Amino acid sequence: MPEGGATAGAVRRAATGASTGEGAGPGLPARRRAGLLVTLVLGGLTATPPLSMDMYLPALPEVTRSLHAPAATVQLTLTACLAGMALGQLVVGPMSDRWGRRRPLLAGLVVYVVATALCALAPTVELLVACRLVQGLAGAAGIVIARAVVRDLYDGVAMARFFSTLMLISGVAPVVAPLIGAQVLRATDWRGVFLVLTGVGLLLAVVVWTRLPETLPAADRHAGGVGEALHSMRRLLADPLFTGYLLTGGFAFAALFAYISASPFVVQEIYGASPQTFGLLFGANSVGLVLVGQLNGRVLVGRVRLDRVLAVGLAVVVLAATALLLMTTGVFGEVGLVPVAAALFVLMSAMGVTLPNAQTLALLRVRHSAGSASALLGTSSFLIGAIASPLVGIAGERTAVPMAVVQLAAALVAAACFVGMCRPWTKAGAEDGGPRARVTPRAEEGN
Repeated sequence: MPEGGATAGAVRRAATGASTGEGAGPGLPARRRAGLLVTLVLGGLTATPPLSMDMYLPALPEVTRSLHAPAATVQLTLTACLAGMALGQLVVGPMSDRWGRRRPLLAGLVVYVVATALCALAPTVELLVACRLVQGLAGAAGIVIARAVVRDLYDGVAMARFFSTLMLISGVAPVVAPLIGAQVLRATDWRGVFLVLTGVGLLLAVVVWTRLPETLPAADRHAGGVGEALHSMRRLLADPLFTGYLLTGGFAFAALFAYISASPFVVQEIYGASPQTFGLLFGANSVGLVLVGQLNGRVLVGRVRLDRVLAVGLAVVVLAATALLLMTTGVFGEVGLVPVAAALFVLMSAMGVTLPNAQTLALLRVRHSAGSASALLGTSSFLIGAIASPLVGIAGERTAVPMAVVQLAAALVAAACFVGMCRPWTKAGAEDGGPRARVTPRAEEGN
């Protein structure tokens, strides 16, 4: 991406929300207000996946009864949405590199609203799966473009800190989503959850239309078509460090999604908790993830090498998954909900340093084609997570062993990819993972 003063100025104006109506050179308070607004919009877009998934989680047992479908089939509604988000990013990411960020994003939000409304009307589980697939395809726009916008504006440590800030904002969604979903179920049935999500999608579309500026100047866009997009992706995947961090983050996300997919049945069906209790436990785990993410962004980033923080996060995930497997297989005898919930809390909290740092280290390898790079990162994570989802229910609703096995296997593969492909002890790893690597926001370069 060109770094000249004109381009940097355009990006800076987009980041701060400056317009001709504000006059040249707005004061610092105006910039802060506009910058906060863009941050909130990006946080709302990154909150789309947890909203789409987590509000629906307390309703999974009710869906099995309402549509007379087995649990494994109902879990395919999660898999379909996740697979749609994965595949949609492969399309939307390169589109945003060619046509800018706003137009593909707005189109995706409109389709998301329509698909979510159709989910509320689905009479069979098969139609619900199909509508969830379309919902995921459209919802991918918010995920991939929010990440690409961050890459447009920031670099290095500043990018890692911004991702941690987004984690704080988007982390509110998994905290409140199950609680909202559980309360919706007290007033109506599972279809009401999708009606609420339809309203959320409409609100996001309006805010993006009126408030989110374009962050990719026309001079930095790619004029090529599908061929150039595929070439960019092949070039990115040929970089072993980018691919290593991509797979590390993808398999770590699979451990996270195994929890998301299985926890409604584990907590409610195996341990007998109510939907409201499940919502509280899920919210507590999300709070842990958010708090550790803030520790990462405000304390660790800039002081400790990013790859070292990532290594610690992966180690904690492996240990927590191991403890879960030992508990669910009866090695410690009969255990109640509290020890299992504690291990899940530790695993979720460790994701606060694992996922943002894996994304940052991967995107540090990218100077151009941020949309394509973001698409690859998101697609790998969601596809691997989609594979993990049905595996956690393969032994039925009365055992938590498959969840623990999938989590531990995914965590071990993530650690192996990090050690074997990223090789953080080498000079190349040090250049990208060091605490002072490219700390300047891209929006401030060129001045």
